Amino acid sequence: MRNLLLLSNSSIPNEPYFNWGKPFVKQFLGSNRLKVLFVPYAGVSMSWDEYTKTISMVYNELGHDVVGIHEFDDPKKAVRDCAALAVGGGNTFRLFEKLHEFDLIDTINHRINEGMPYMGWSAGTNTACPYLFTTNDMPIVQPKSFKGLGQLPFQVNVHYTNASIAGHGGETRDIRLAEFQVLHPKTNLVGLRECSLIEVSGDKYFLKGRGNTMKVFKADGNHLEIHEGEFNPSSWGF
Repeated sequence: MRNLLLLSNSSIPNEPYFNWGKPFVKQFLGSNRLKVLFVPYAGVSMSWDEYTKTISMVYNELGHDVVGIHEFDDPKKAVRDCAALAVGGGNTFRLFEKLHEFDLIDTINHRINEGMPYMGWSAGTNTACPYLFTTNDMPIVQPKSFKGLGQLPFQVNVHYTNASIAGHGGETRDIRLAEFQVLHPKTNLVGLRECSLIEVSGDKYFLKGRGNTMKVFKADGNHLEIHEGEFNPSSWGF
C-alpha cells in the first residue's frame, strides 16, 4: 500500500526549522526506529553533506536515523535497501537532473508501490507529481526529462500564494498557473499553501496541516477550495 507524506514547505519565519511538519512526520513514520535515506540533490546553496546533517538533526529528534543517498556508490541499491525515503526541497530542476542522471525514477516508484514510506517537501513534493511543470524554481540546469514519479493524479504548485507586491509588474502565481492550464487543460492542478501537506494512504488522499484550504484550479475558472480531511481527486473533473 502506498504511503506518501508531501509537504508544501519545511520552514516558516520565526519558527525552528521543520517545526510545523515534525508532528506529521512523527505520526507518519510511527514509533519503530527507522533508517531514512535522504535525497539532498535539490540542495544548491549548501553541500549535500551539510543538508543531510541538518535533516539528520530533525529526524533524530523524532527517533529516526538518516543517511544521505550521495554517500553510496550505488544510489539505486540504496533506494532498494532503505526503510523509508525523504526527498528534500531546494531547486527542483537540479533535483530532477540528478534523479534522471542516476535513473532513479522507476526504482523509487517500485519501492513506493511496495509500501516504502516516501516523504517530500517543496521540490520533493513536486517530484511525486507526473511532471516538473508547476515548480516555482528557476531552471538553473537542464534535466534529461521533466518526468516525475506520477504518484499523484494531479500537478502541485507548492508554496502557493497569489500575493502580489505593490509596484511590481510581474505576473502573479495565478497568472503563471493559468498559462500552464492553457497548454494542459485536462491536467488537474492544485495550489498547496504553506503549512499544508497531502498524505496518500493507498488510494486515499488527505489534506492536513494548520487549517489551510487547498486550491484546485479549473480551466474554466471555477476554482475549488478543498478543506482539510479526505478528498477525492476523481471528483474534480477537468
